[in-house]
Amino acid sequence: MHGQISSDTPVGVPADLMWDVYRSFELGRLVDKLAADVLGRVEFLEGDGGVGSIVKFTFAAEPGSPGSGYMKEIFTKIDDENRVKETEVIEGGYKALGFEVVRIRLEILEKDSESCIVRSCIEYEGDDKLADVVSHVSVKPLEIMAEIVGKHLIQNKSTL
Repeated sequence: MHGQISSDTPVGVPADLMWDVYRSFELGRLVDKLAADVLGRVEFLEGDGGVGSIVKFTFAAEPGSPGSGYMKEIFTKIDDENRVKETEVIEGGYKALGFEVVRIRLEILEKDSESCIVRSCIEYEGDDKLADVVSHVSVKPLEIMAEIVGKHLIQNKSTL
């Protein structure tokens, strides 16, 4: 069994500005600073924020958190031209629920010169026995992350 879910979140900041945050460890730093109580904590385990970097998310005690209380991801793709970042869950999270492969794709699409859309997608593969678990796969935390980062960038535009 395989599938995907995705969502588009409009954000009132230019695509390039949003991408500057999303492409690097800055995204994790902002989540840790602005949304630890909502989304959880972020630790940088390996790398410099480029492909091959590994991060660990420890989820906030929220209903709907994926699987176990943490998830480790490896950055597998950072495409500056198309503003696409892909990660793969290597431990915990949805992987702990039994999925063999879980990929997260974040894409920043230019809407106009002052706004963008953050397209968040989770792709999963696993045994057909996981049909009951699929309903737990959610992009809601990624939507919340886009909203929080967007609001932060709007509030701090004059200092950027």
